[in-house]
Amino acid sequence: MSEPPVSDPLDDAQAAQLGRLVDVHPELRELGGRFADAGHELYLVGGSVRDTLLAGTDPTVSTDRIDLDLATSARPEETERLLRGWADAVWLTGAAFGTVSCQRERPDAPPRTLEITTFRADTYVAGSRHPSVEFGDRIEDDLARRDFTVNAMAVRVPDFAFVDPHGGLGDLRRRRLVTPIDPHVSFADDPLRMVRLARFVAVLDAEVEEGTLAAAEAMVDELATVSAERIRDELVRLVAGRAPARGIDLLVRTRLTQHVVPELSALAVCIDPEHRHKDVYRHTLAVLDNAIALEPDGPDVVLRLAALLHDLGKPQTREIHGDGSVTFHHHDVVGARMVRQRMRELRFDKETVKQVSELVRLHLRFHTYEAGWTDAAVRRYVRDAGDVLVRLNLLTRADVTTGNARKAQAIQQRVTELEERIDHLRAQEALDALRPPVDGRRIMEHLGIPPGPEVGEAWQFLLDLRIEQGMMDEDAALAALDAWWAARS
Repeated sequence: MSEPPVSDPLDDAQAAQLGRLVDVHPELRELGGRFADAGHELYLVGGSVRDTLLAGTDPTVSTDRIDLDLATSARPEETERLLRGWADAVWLTGAAFGTVSCQRERPDAPPRTLEITTFRADTYVAGSRHPSVEFGDRIEDDLARRDFTVNAMAVRVPDFAFVDPHGGLGDLRRRRLVTPIDPHVSFADDPLRMVRLARFVAVLDAEVEEGTLAAAEAMVDELATVSAERIRDELVRLVAGRAPARGIDLLVRTRLTQHVVPELSALAVCIDPEHRHKDVYRHTLAVLDNAIALEPDGPDVVLRLAALLHDLGKPQTREIHGDGSVTFHHHDVVGARMVRQRMRELRFDKETVKQVSELVRLHLRFHTYEAGWTDAAVRRYVRDAGDVLVRLNLLTRADVTTGNARKAQAIQQRVTELEERIDHLRAQEALDALRPPVDGRRIMEHLGIPPGPEVGEAWQFLLDLRIEQGMMDEDAALAALDAWWAARS
């Protein structure tokens, strides 16, 4: 077996973390031995290596990965042979591209999925930036194909030798993003790497090397060839990062956002001539940061997306009046429509589209009750918010970016009072399931009418009555229905 390439030295904490790989992933030593006995090399690659090294110096980084990525000198058919009899299940879905997947049961933990890919080597045709991908024999050639140097490190198993031919460890220590090869070549190989650049700025809170950034700015239009689904997945990972505002800002500054969420670029120029209202774009990033600070249980992608997109309708609804004042009437409704369209184009699932767009549509609802919260107003607010109620209150709090500390404190106190009112009413009545005591069938029986629009109108009347007056029994509901029906007739 050849000696691994020379790498920057690990510090004690990082060396200890790599040593823990043996305890955290005991199957690696066993599997590495099988490959070594057959004359092949096997390396742990990708995010597991990066995050393990980060965890040695950053306690906020988790190394509890369920799935592992490995690279090997073995060809797919040989990898399959070595896995048979060791793994509990083997999949050959990606074998044509060099990847064999398997699952290994563990007595004291969830089953582990491993993806083992044959080394890749790029052959570049003269005058072309598009490589011909072929199987390779050297880990150095495979790592050169990775997106950034911080992801181009590997650990050989079973001896756990560290491999870092492109100085990824040094870049990781400096939180610096740079491609292992010429960035123009790397981004041409896979244009999605430009969005991934912004993602790792957010995930690692990193800086981008000047040449890498310039290449991304020059190659923006290459991103048009990437599928919406792949862009969506990168956007979600970016938004879930530790500093998503920085990643979004990179997309806007490089104009990459025109292929991700182009409406965000419009926010950056949404300022009136006399600057008499807040910079909408900077306000948006501040709301995103505020939302992150309010999260009770780690990254909430739905809340973060709502914070990022909540003012998307402002450029379309902006009006500058003669006195210099600026208004954005109905930007909540317009924005919700825009959010639905953009998220559908990015192929988000229906439930996520629904929740994010509802949060955008309702993000001003709290402020319509400044005169005071009657019981009826509380019920209607809860009814309209539905299953986004908790997130809506968090978004309302996050949307407070005024520099006036007294005003900000007053708004936060009013949100707290509303939450207390909701809890109080919830203890007295079925606040989360507001509905009349009779259904459509009972309405038809009582009024002697067939199915049709009138049944819906009657049910809506009783629902509004329930919201305004609170709990009622069936007799009271039917008496009110009779009076309504008589007046209507």
